[in-house]
Amino acid sequence: MELSGHRIIEAPRADVWAALLDKDVLKDCVPGCTEMDGNPQDGFEATVVQKVGPVKATFKGAVNLTDMNEPESLHLQGEGKGGAAGFAKGGAKCVLSEEGPNQTRLDYDVEAKVGGKLAQLGSRIIDGFAKKMADQFFEDFKTRVEGGDADASPTQEAVATAEEVDGNDETKKRKWFGLRSAT
Repeated sequence: MELSGHRIIEAPRADVWAALLDKDVLKDCVPGCTEMDGNPQDGFEATVVQKVGPVKATFKGAVNLTDMNEPESLHLQGEGKGGAAGFAKGGAKCVLSEEGPNQTRLDYDVEAKVGGKLAQLGSRIIDGFAKKMADQFFEDFKTRVEGGDADASPTQEAVATAEEVDGNDETKKRKWFGLRSAT
């Protein structure tokens, strides 16, 4: 599967570059990432939990940054093993260019491959899932660099705000289960 796209990020190119090298930013932006350790020079070790169709797996693997040309481009390369579910590997070539004052254009080319049980799901499911993961990563990355919280979706923020306003335990329980208020 191959995918190309871009995002316009409301931040200077140096800030976007620094974020691409930050393990905490990457952890927050990789969908399903539960752990990320390491550094840009030696690479990162990551644990990612994902469900693809009927297959749910915990992938343990490595992410390496190569072809770094500060602050213009780099290549993120990752590979993870998910036990009986199989493996996933892929990469993203990222190119940064100044778009305007305090704006950076992030162009990316993504490639992904899977093997094992995951490969048996069929290319339509795998390609759709890979596209969704890439889109989510780059959108979360954009949000995080612009000063937002990549972990909080609008729905989570709305529920959190509603719970802060209304301290009623019954209301909290009903919102948690997606039920409407009894009143």
